[in-house]
Order: sequence, then C-alpha cells, then structure tokens
Amino acid sequence: MGDQLAEIAARAADDHLQYVELMMTADGNGAAELGSKLGWEDDFAKMREKLLAGGLQDVVAATRAHVDREEARKRQLLHCETPQAEPGCQVTVHYLYQVLRGLPREKVFAQIVLGFELVQADPRFVGLNLVMPEDWYVPMHDFHLHMQMLDMLHGRYPKVHISLHAGELAMGLVPPEGLRFHIRESIEHGHAERIGHGVSVMEEHDAPGLLKQMAQRKVLVEICLTSNAGILGVEGAGHPLPTYVKYGVPVALATDDEGVSRSDMTHEYLRAVESYGLSYAELKRMARQSLEHSFVPGESLWERDLHMVSACSTDRPQTGKISSSCRMFLDASEKARVQWQLEKEFENFELQY
Repeated sequence: MGDQLAEIAARAADDHLQYVELMMTADGNGAAELGSKLGWEDDFAKMREKLLAGGLQDVVAATRAHVDREEARKRQLLHCETPQAEPGCQVTVHYLYQVLRGLPREKVFAQIVLGFELVQADPRFVGLNLVMPEDWYVPMHDFHLHMQMLDMLHGRYPKVHISLHAGELAMGLVPPEGLRFHIRESIEHGHAERIGHGVSVMEEHDAPGLLKQMAQRKVLVEICLTSNAGILGVEGAGHPLPTYVKYGVPVALATDDEGVSRSDMTHEYLRAVESYGLSYAELKRMARQSLEHSFVPGESLWERDLHMVSACSTDRPQTGKISSSCRMFLDASEKARVQWQLEKEFENFELQY
C-alpha cells in the first residue's frame, strides 16, 4: 500500500492538487471476519456491543499500525523530510474508510462500525463511504438495511462524516423502481454530506424537490464525467451536471477511480469545459467547493457563499504577507490552510494571464 500511496501523492501533485481523501478498506478483512464470526442480530445496538467486546478495538489498533508502516514507506519513496523531497510530499492526505456493501449484512455492519471507530481514534481518517457497484444484487437488495445501519450508528457517532455513492445508476441496469430513491435515502437516512455520482437524480421521486433539498442542505455532488460515460453510458446532455448547477447544488469534479479509468483531474476539467462550456469562474468555484465540502478538520476560510472570513478578508495569499489575525486563524485550522494554498495557486496562475 505504501507504494500506491506514493504514486497517488505524486500524481496528485502533478495535477496541482493540494488535498485528497483516499478511500480504502485499511483493515484488510479484519472487521468483516469478526462480523462473520459473531454473526447477525436484528438489534443493531446489541450487535455493535458484541463487536466492541469481541475484538473490534484490536482491529482498530492493527489498522492504525498498518497505516503507520505504509505511510512511512510512502515518505521513504518520495524522499520526504530530505533535500530531495518530491512534490507529492506537500499533498495533504486523509482517508475515508470504505465499506464493501456487496458483502453479507453482518460483515457490512462490522465494517461500518469499524469506520466510525477509526474516525474517532485516528485523525488521519475523516469519514466513511460505502463502495462496490450500486446495481449489484446485494447492494440493491440490502440498500434500505444499509441506510438503517448508518442511521442508527450516526446517532451514536454524530460528528463522524459520511459520504455515500448513490445514483451511479442508469435505466437498464436495475428495475425502474430501483432508480427512484437511492439519493434521497442516502441523504435522509444515511446522513450523507456528499453524494458520489448522483447520475440518476432526475429518476428520483419528486426530483425538483430533492434538488432543492440538496441545495438547502448544501449536499455536494462529486461529478465523475469520464467514469459515468464509460460505465453508465451517460454523458453530454444526458448528464445531470447542468441541472445540479441550475438548482444551486454544490458540485465538484472527481475522477472516480484513477487506476481503473486511467484518468486524471486535468482531463476531468477539460471534459467539463468541452461538454458544457464552463467558464473559468465556474471551474474555480467547483475547485473551491471541493475543499469547502471536504472533511479536512478545522474551520473554513469561507463564510456565506464563498466570501473570505473577516480575519483574512484584507489579505492576499500571493503577497506572502499575512496579517496577525489571519495567521492565527490559519494556524488553528488545517482546512483553512489547504484552502489558503489553493487561493495562492489561483493568484500565481492568474498573474501569468
């Protein structure tokens, strides 16, 4: 994994990214095996207690130690903390624990609990997500059950962030009724703060009402244009990106899985411009929104509608001179520091043109 982390960081730096959240099932199969061993119960609270008493904390500790070793390998490969440090060393990396929702229900529940526990135990983990193809049998059959799991556990861990793949669907992949509720349930019962893909939003019950709700709640949609074209055959006028923008839903461009798609963020921005004629200002807003809705800890650099906080409102990142009030604000917030770096990159870029 350390070799993968090094390559991902290097590619991110080459793509001018300051921050990435990597999804990984970092425990290997530890939580799933424990869930299988302890079995299923209809009472989620009892099942959680059995997991915690039965060895889940050992899985948490082993996972953290594993990430320690692999991050050390990454730093070694990139020559971090040396004069030969590669640009990838400057990319801020956090993790989303990814739950494999195609597994049997007792394994899925155990992985979800581990995700919540990891975020509480290790600041490198900032949230969790559910992965595997949404149209497969188990993710479709157990979708309501998975949302019930998240609903209950969110009540126990209310500060843990949740991002969910939902609506990575198109007509023909699932029965028509399977297109009508995944995004809404992911938000209302799964407590998703971000939605991955969201392609089938116009097939949902009361789609305009859902879009207004997403705009009001500021639920960001991760738009994966290349992936959606290749996997779902949805692109151009058939893609809901312009609809999300029209309704004021926050959006950000994403690659989906770079290793599968052989893609990068530069070409996602290029595709957005060529497909929808987006302006530079619109691209800039998407980049800002991607950090605004990230799970990196700390207060945001932005107040309402992307206006800079008062502590930094008179400062310019490019000058390198920062007021004492802004310096104190940045020192107290990792998120604000990453956002400040993006603004510096914007200004440096714009000075060339």
